[in-house]
Amino acid sequence: MPAEEERLDVRLREFLAEDIGGSDVTTDATVPPGQTGRAEIVAKSDCVVSGLDVARRTFALLDPGILWEPDVRDGDRVTAGSRLARLSGPARPILTGERVALNLLQRMSGIATATRRYVDAVAGTSCRILDTRKTAPGLRTFDRIAVLSGGGHNHRSSLSEMVLIKDNHRRLAGGVSRAVTAARERSRPGMKIEVEVESEQDLREALEAGTDAILVDNQTPATVANWVAIVQRHSSRPTIEASGGITLENVRAYALAGADCVSVGALTHSVRAADVSLELYADA
Repeated sequence: MPAEEERLDVRLREFLAEDIGGSDVTTDATVPPGQTGRAEIVAKSDCVVSGLDVARRTFALLDPGILWEPDVRDGDRVTAGSRLARLSGPARPILTGERVALNLLQRMSGIATATRRYVDAVAGTSCRILDTRKTAPGLRTFDRIAVLSGGGHNHRSSLSEMVLIKDNHRRLAGGVSRAVTAARERSRPGMKIEVEVESEQDLREALEAGTDAILVDNQTPATVANWVAIVQRHSSRPTIEASGGITLENVRAYALAGADCVSVGALTHSVRAADVSLELYADA
């Protein structure tokens, strides 16, 4: 089993243990042990689907005998009333796993839907939509999958993946140049270095220091356009990322200003879950 799938299953087991506690007393009391059934998972709101395989894995961890038949794929845009998947088999584990499976499917589809809106807003440009590390603890892997389902791209998954020098790092290191030099000397070979800049002076220092990427934080599209022009005149051409105050209303302006990518924390920290339900019927 690939490492990514193993990590998913570890999390899913934790979520199931949290939800079940000692046992599912309601299901154990009301549903006969041998009862089988058929279930449908249905979208009750328009959304971009994400998390189908996560839902499948959730049920399979409880009982591998549950048959899972998807009707759509992650990344598909569906309307309210669309059937997403069918399940059949032992009724007890379907009921026991329902809440965890739906919680994740709803959250992931909500993230994918929001991401697709941003992706659509910059259509026709080369700008990419990125997620951030502003995720709920324990859910980052699921959130990152959802962003991909929506057509977005993943930023660094952890602090170990790349160097990202923010304002606090700059101050403690003694400025942009010193921070970049220290990072270059103390990081492993080939480690990507990105620097957050808040002024034109910061920008020029970052360019001279030879950073790989520049994060332009909380600036207007006009300022981003001016700074992109400065970068383009420089011998190096670091990636330009815009962040801070990005909304659906202004994201295209940042893309047209020349930002290579835009990171949007709201994709994962302000999730509006999709409405998804499961209906289970007993076999005769």
